[in-house]
Amino acid sequence: MLIQFIFHQPLSLLYFTAPLSLFFEVLLKIFLKNHSRCHTKKMIQLTATPVSALVDEPVHIQATGLTPFQMVSFQASLEDESGNMFYSQAHYRANEFGEVDLKHAASLGGDYMGVHPMGLFWSLKPEKLLTRLLKKDVMNKPFQVQLKLYDLELIVNNKAASAPKASLTLERWYVAPGVTRIQVREGRLRGALFLPPGEGRFPGVIDLFGGLGGLLEFRASLLASRGFASLALAYFNYEDLPAKPEITDLEYFEEAANFLLRHPKVFGPGVGVVSVCQGVQIGLSMAVNLKQVTATVLINGTNFPFGIPQVYRGKIYQPFPYSAQLISTSALGLLELYRIYETTEVGASQYLFPVEEAQGHFLFIVGEGDKIINSKAHAEQAIGQLRRHGKNNWTLLSYPGAGHLIEPPYSPLCCASMTRDLKLHWGGEVIPHAAAQEHSWKEIQRFLRKHLIPDMTSPL
Repeated sequence: MLIQFIFHQPLSLLYFTAPLSLFFEVLLKIFLKNHSRCHTKKMIQLTATPVSALVDEPVHIQATGLTPFQMVSFQASLEDESGNMFYSQAHYRANEFGEVDLKHAASLGGDYMGVHPMGLFWSLKPEKLLTRLLKKDVMNKPFQVQLKLYDLELIVNNKAASAPKASLTLERWYVAPGVTRIQVREGRLRGALFLPPGEGRFPGVIDLFGGLGGLLEFRASLLASRGFASLALAYFNYEDLPAKPEITDLEYFEEAANFLLRHPKVFGPGVGVVSVCQGVQIGLSMAVNLKQVTATVLINGTNFPFGIPQVYRGKIYQPFPYSAQLISTSALGLLELYRIYETTEVGASQYLFPVEEAQGHFLFIVGEGDKIINSKAHAEQAIGQLRRHGKNNWTLLSYPGAGHLIEPPYSPLCCASMTRDLKLHWGGEVIPHAAAQEHSWKEIQRFLRKHLIPDMTSPL
């Protein structure tokens, strides 16, 4: 090989006056340098920063060491606490340097297209249809997301069983270091209180979910990670709470507000409420009836009670009657309930909450693609009431393409799931829903800080 190399050199190198040994020494150095350059192969690397983070934090994903313009596929997978698998994939072309940076590169195919740095997370889909991703144990174990990088050509040629070019595991936590969880069993109250690290004091928030019942803690734990003393409050189908209550007793929620305000680490004089779906009717009623509630976030809900009556100190709010004939079914056989409450009919106003009596502030968040509740219409009706009474204590965030289950950022869209043996269509389109979750989460925090912390201007 060395002899071949010599005879392929420029003729000028063969005419020399130096000693022969020196010539061969120089020639050998040139050969070794070129040989090393020709045979050195870059190692393919897949990196993510940070590897361990809260679920509402973005991750910077990059691949390096590829051949220029190579087509590759990024694949993500996650196993939930029940063993259900969720998957996503996106296909990219490396740049001229053999690199793919998801912060700048556009996906050309897969589960989404375009520049979406966190697309592999919010496009995760269940292997088993009608499965919703829900974190139960928020304190002790994160979700682990497996990232793998494949040569796209191998996948196209049905060689997906081949080993990935690179892989890594990410940790996605629902609680920050130093956050404490306190189980609440005080009187008839049932829930979990999450406190941020430090001496405090902190703005207090009551977190209410909807028709699933039980106790969901993932939003309260994240709020505590962002500086809020957050009470995840159960109100049916949990421990000794009734599985199917006949009424909603608002005094229970008043007890929760007072419990939070008595805590030495909580700011006064008011608390906030974050509510979604069925929880919205309770959050709205709390804002109307309880002076302790000064900031209320209402995500995709109604401006009236439904299902069962609400009772508070002798007052009874009767549930709005629904029209069963207006239940519809999607092309995939999923139930859609968003038309069953006709609030514009004669006599409907008697069921609506008197929102004009509330002294605090409202943040209405609605997904215009909600297929369970006509949340935009209900929010606009409540805002109309406020306007007619000269009130401007409200903000409306309305998101085209977002569905019913608007959750913290980078959560996968759940457009349908099995709930109480019903196949429900929650609605939403993947990309606009993801954008709504990211934007609304920041706005929720800004709103709560503004109205719960004295003389506080939120940095968000």
